[in-house]
Parts: sequence; C-alpha cells; structure tokens
Amino acid sequence: MAYKTKEWRNAMRISVDYNYMTSAYLGDKGITDAELRSVKSKAEEAFDYVAQNRGKDELFMGWTELPYNQDAIVADIIATAKAVRKKFKYFVVLGIGGSALGPIMAFNALKHLHYNELPPKKRGGPKFYVEDNVDPVRMQALLDVIVPEETCFNVISKSGATSETMTQFLIIADILEKKGLSLPEHIIFTTDESRGNLIKIDEKYGGKFKKYVLPDGVGGRFSELCPVGLLPAAVLGIDIKGMLAGAAYMDTLCSKPTITKNPALACAALQYITMKQGKNIHVLMPYSDNLKLIADWYCQLWAESLGKAVDYTGKTVNAGTTPVKSLGVTDQHSQVQLYIEGPYDKVITFISVGKYACEMPIAHGCEDIPDVGFLGGHTMEELIQAENKATAYALMRAGRMNYTLNMPEVNAFTLGQLMFLLEMQTAYTGAMLNINTFNQPGVENGKKATFALLGKKGYEAQKKEMDGAPELQSKYIV
Repeated sequence: MAYKTKEWRNAMRISVDYNYMTSAYLGDKGITDAELRSVKSKAEEAFDYVAQNRGKDELFMGWTELPYNQDAIVADIIATAKAVRKKFKYFVVLGIGGSALGPIMAFNALKHLHYNELPPKKRGGPKFYVEDNVDPVRMQALLDVIVPEETCFNVISKSGATSETMTQFLIIADILEKKGLSLPEHIIFTTDESRGNLIKIDEKYGGKFKKYVLPDGVGGRFSELCPVGLLPAAVLGIDIKGMLAGAAYMDTLCSKPTITKNPALACAALQYITMKQGKNIHVLMPYSDNLKLIADWYCQLWAESLGKAVDYTGKTVNAGTTPVKSLGVTDQHSQVQLYIEGPYDKVITFISVGKYACEMPIAHGCEDIPDVGFLGGHTMEELIQAENKATAYALMRAGRMNYTLNMPEVNAFTLGQLMFLLEMQTAYTGAMLNINTFNQPGVENGKKATFALLGKKGYEAQKKEMDGAPELQSKYIV
C-alpha cells in the first residue's frame, strides 16, 4: 500500500526511548543489561509465536492482517461514508467495549476537540456520538440532542447478542418505527458475515440493511482497524487509508526478532521483566488532549488480553498488570505525586508529541512578577513539551521506571502506527506469559450472570444461586 514518500513515512516514525528503565539511569532500581539478556530467548520465542500464527482466525489473530487485506472494503466504506455525510446531520455508534472505545478514540485523536460544537461548514460532517453504556440518563441525553429523522445509527455487535448494544438498538428501532421511518434507511449493521441476531433481523427486512463484516479472527479490542472503526472514521472524514498505512509501517518496524530492533518487542520485554519484579500497575500517560482517549482504549486492550487466571499448561498464574489512564499535564497535578513518592509498583509509559497542530504563543505580560513573566515569548507547545520531559526526569531521579513513545505528530498515519505498536506489544507480552491473550472468560462469566438476573431462559439455576440466602444478604449490609 503506497502512502506518501519513504522520507515522509520515516519522518513520522514512532520510536521507543527506554533509557529511564535501565540501571544506567536508575541504578539498582533499573533493569540491567544482564536482565535484558536473560529474557532474550523468551522474547524471540514470543516473536516466533506471533509471526507463525498471524492471520489465524481460530486464534483470533486476524487483526495482524488488517493493514493488508481490506482494499475493497475500504473503497466501499469510503463510498458509504460519503453518502452518510451527504444525507444525515448526526451519526451515532451503538456499541460497547472495543466497538465503542476504538471509534471514540480515533474521533478524539484526529478531529477538532470541540467538533460537535463547530458550525456545519467548519465541521464538514455530521455530529458524532458514541453510546457505550446502558445508563438511562446517558441515552436520554443523546435523544435530547439528536433528531432521529436526521440520524444514521451504526449498530456494532458480532453476535447481535450483546445485551448492552441490543438494548440500545431496541430503543432506537422503536423510536424510528413509531415515527414511520425505515430502519434500513437509518441503520447500518457491523456484525458477523452470515450468522447472529443482526443477520436474523436483516433477513426479516428482506436483506435491506447495509452491513459490514466484523471478521472472525478479530476480537473487539483489536477491531479499530476493521469496519468497526473504519466506517465511523470515514464518516468523520478521517483518512482511513492513512491509518492502515501507518499500521503496516509499524508492522515492518516489528519484523525483527530482537529487542534492540523491534519496538513492540522491546516494550513487551520491559513489561515482562517488571511484572516479574512485582510492578503490577502500568500507567499510560499521553501528553496531548487529542490522545487522551488512547489510554481508555489501551486499558481495555491490556486488561482484557493479559488478565488471565491460568496459562496454557493449566497452571494458575493470575497474570496481568493493572492499566491506569493518565493525562499530561493535567495529571501531574493529581497523580504524579503518588508516582514519584508512593510504592515502587508502577511503570509509566509516556506518549510524547514532537509537533502539535498549533503552537499558541504566550503573550508577554507581568514582567514585574518573575514567576509569571518568564513565560512570555514562549509557546504552549514549548511548555507542554518541557513539562513532559521534566516529569520523566523527575521520575527517573526518584528511581521510578518510565519510558517514552515518541510520536512526531498526531495524524492518521501515526495513530495507525501507535495502535499497531500497542497491539503487537500486547500480543508479545501475552506470548511471553504463555497465556491466551485473545479470549475473555472473565467477561463472559459476567454476561451470564446478567442474563440470569434479567430472567433469560436457561439461566434459572444461576439466578437461584445469585439470589442466595436472604439472612446472609441482610447480615452484611450497613
């Protein structure tokens, strides 16, 4: 896939700086060269596992091929998006988990931070909303600001049995039908190719719904680079070819089996070593409001993938570290005190931006007040970058592990890179831990318990178990 020039792509390359993870800077609090060498063979085995199994649907590794196998789909999505932009004033995603976190993350990263408040000509597309919860107040708030007759809804569910998404669908479908509107003219499905409840609904309407396929080998948390994320992005006017090109570029950077030449493998090795040291909290701290929601997206990617009770041998391992989202500079004033002086149980990953979309000059003034006057003549870009470097340095001086993902600027190409880097890091880390990175048994158990509580047929025994003994339930309520 050709995308701009080789020189431009190389200038947009994301790099990993892990100096502040090492003993060269942290002394006895840092990772030694010997420790890095000790995981060399395990990292190489992880690389081989991912390389040998990439693209295999049965292992849910189809996401690895998304940068390469979607030319026809992308063309169709772009055409559909053009029609949606022309016809509708609002575009709403109905989904949960990766079906919602991915689209809202890309929207936040690549569009104006107050996009929906812009006048139509400046916005250039429909207002955009993502419903990723079943809070009734949230749904009512959405209905207060959209006009259903002028809205296109994108329902995203592989099975069409996701309770939250189908609840949203039922409410919206009822509203549209009561207004005498055609559901297929207002709703696009992103679902399984041939089975599931959304397919059944489509069949009832004579196959009139526009449908996109959520591929078999792509789990929800790895789905932003398939139609799940590409359709909403295209409706917003985002360069989806650029996102895929960025992912493909990062894939080439991750083609070597060594820590020193593969950025995702380096990050995985660092995380693996620190896990074994007992550092069980992983903070992701982007220094950009546009990247604020990448941390939300990453929290699901990391937690659902690596939080596993057993490994492939059946041994109880209770693997994983707790991901924490943070935002620089905001959370310097709320969280960093803990990171610098609290327990030595954290690894902080910064995302640093080399060039922001604007610089915003700081005006001169208050020269008689040194604490304020020194800021004049600088820019906000300089200030946020200085605070980013200063925070990393202060953590290092306190013996606190941190490393930085350097992102030259925020655009579709670099966002595609960043997503693929974090996905590959997650896959390598799971392989090093010898766990199933791509299932989610804990989430499934919660779903079944919800079915029982709401009286779904077949879950009567679990409902009885959950009701428990009344005398015990009341005993422990204060």
